[in-house]
Amino acid sequence: MELVLAVIVGGLYAAGIYLMMRRNIVKLIIGLVLLSHGANLLIFASGGLTRAQSPLIAKDGHVLAPGSADPLPQALILTAIVISFAVTAFMLVLVHRTHQEAATDDLDALTTTDR
Repeated sequence: MELVLAVIVGGLYAAGIYLMMRRNIVKLIIGLVLLSHGANLLIFASGGLTRAQSPLIAKDGHVLAPGSADPLPQALILTAIVISFAVTAFMLVLVHRTHQEAATDDLDALTTTDR
C-alpha cells in the first residue's frame, strides 16, 4: 500500500510541477492545488497506514496500541486542507480581478501591465 501511495504522490507532484510551468494562470492554480494534495498525501502516509484500528488510547493505557496510526499527521492534514482551500479561493479572486483588468490569462502578457 505504501508503494501505491508513493507512486500517487510522485504523480501528483509531477503533474503539479508540469502545470505550474504552463503559461496559463488557471493551470498554475491547478498545479498548486495538485502540489498541496500531494503534500497532504505524503504527510498522511508518513503517519502509518493501518486498517480497522483507530488511533485512540485505551482508558487504562498511557500510550497508543502497537500498530495503530499516528493521529498527529492526520490533524496536520486537516489544518493544511483548510489553509489550502483559503489560499486557493484567494488566488481565484486575484486571477478573476487580473483578468478583468488585463483581459488575458497569459503570464507573459501580464508583464506588460507593470508600471
